Amino acid sequence: MTVSRIVYDIASMTPSQALPESVFSNEPFCDFQDPATAASMRKALADVAVQLGQHYPLEIPGRPVKTGQTIVSVNPSSPPQIIGEHDAADASDAAPAVAAAAAAWPAWSMKPMEERVAILRRTAEKLRQRKMEFSAWLVVETGKNWAEADADTAEAIDFLEYYAFQAMKLTTAEPSIQYPGEKNTLVYLSLGVGAVIPPWNFPLAIMAGMTCAAIATGNTVVLKPSPLAPTIAAQFHALLLECGLSANVVMLVQGGPDFGDALVQHPDVKFIAFTGSKKVGLHIHSKAASVHAGQIAIKRTILELGGKDAIIVEADADLESAASGVVASAFGFNGQKCSACSRVIVNEAVHDAFVSRLQQKVAQLAQGDPRENYAVGPVINDVAYERVLGYIRDAASRGTIVAGGNAKEAQKNGYYIEPTIVSGLSPRDRLCQEEIFGPVLAVLRSTDFDDALRIANDTEYGLTGSVYTSSEEKLEQATRHFHVGNLYFNRKCTGAMVGAHPFGGFKLSGTDSKAGGPDYLLLFTQAKSIARKLD
Repeated sequence: MTVSRIVYDIASMTPSQALPESVFSNEPFCDFQDPATAASMRKALADVAVQLGQHYPLEIPGRPVKTGQTIVSVNPSSPPQIIGEHDAADASDAAPAVAAAAAAWPAWSMKPMEERVAILRRTAEKLRQRKMEFSAWLVVETGKNWAEADADTAEAIDFLEYYAFQAMKLTTAEPSIQYPGEKNTLVYLSLGVGAVIPPWNFPLAIMAGMTCAAIATGNTVVLKPSPLAPTIAAQFHALLLECGLSANVVMLVQGGPDFGDALVQHPDVKFIAFTGSKKVGLHIHSKAASVHAGQIAIKRTILELGGKDAIIVEADADLESAASGVVASAFGFNGQKCSACSRVIVNEAVHDAFVSRLQQKVAQLAQGDPRENYAVGPVINDVAYERVLGYIRDAASRGTIVAGGNAKEAQKNGYYIEPTIVSGLSPRDRLCQEEIFGPVLAVLRSTDFDDALRIANDTEYGLTGSVYTSSEEKLEQATRHFHVGNLYFNRKCTGAMVGAHPFGGFKLSGTDSKAGGPDYLLLFTQAKSIARKLD
């Protein structure tokens, strides 16, 4: 970094340019019970339907438009239906993509913070106006029902607004004290070019959040979406450009693992923001730890990985409320959330009665095409379909399937697997230890609250958890000893809200980056302390 580069970065972050503070509030969810709202969603689905199957070229400066490799996205509720065809990059495309983002970085990082923030806020407003349209893309490309899609879009809006708000606060940061005889200043500078690799399960919210946290703080980005949700990324990238983002500040590059590896290892990539599986996240972390020829900075990894999340239900709990919370946490979006409840640990005194309540509630869940807003839809693709069914067959050989366990023939009818509950397994069974990422819930017995906490903590993960009890003493004990990044009491363990529930896990669930929290933007910056001796 040159001296002039530093001076411009500091100048762009002076307190005099701070926007007036406003109070952040979460984007409200849509009420699809309202006939007019439901009609708007149906119209959006119809409008999106006529846009399906389009070809999206790869746009890297100096790179041919057509690559000869294609990522084809399909509708998981109707696999023959193509959502979009995208030219795909390979490992050789990492260098020109990074070079383009690096060339855009000086001008972008020199922009006053209020100009960068204004683009985020314009994007949030445009996304708010087109909420139904983006939610419709989520329905057809990832199989979310209307409420799940709306929550994804609302969270994307929240991230844009919240990170804009937090970015402006960075411009007024000060050291803890002013040392006598000096003027002490603290500024937060951008890192440079980053790789943003979002997941398919929240392909709008998490993609928007990681990308806009990076660019709000003056970085440029090579964005590699999941090959399972490329079209949503293309739609959002187009929206950023429409709202005034300079070309190449966010380089959208569709690609697979070979491109991802080359991107992560490129010497000019300063940070990698990744959300996804433990396996891939640890692979990225390992690759990023190696120093490559020409590299002048230690790469930073910002990782949110998997979970094996548990809800504890005590005998003194409101069992009806607990059963509703467990079913919502386990089977919302078909269990395809890192925060989903995949284990419920029930005190033995109420175990059988609680299982009966779960069976009744699961039997009421209607499963079908998410375009028709069924509560339960498909898993994402054929690989997930076979993996989840394999876990169910394995569990049935050692436990008891008390609900679900069946599947439709997938190729024509979609990748549908019934919400499934398994009891009678050991806490160390692979179904109770490995992340399944599907609609499968294990019910475990506990003898007392100490035993329940021991079972809950006995995994390599530590993302979310919940406790249902009327005992303040047990809640206090859980506060100290339930080792998760996001802990909830007497409510479900999914549905973290930006600002209220900063999100990130312990242990092998990630770097506890706390997305949607007040310290998240610091991960995309480097702090510079400046001391000037006074006359």
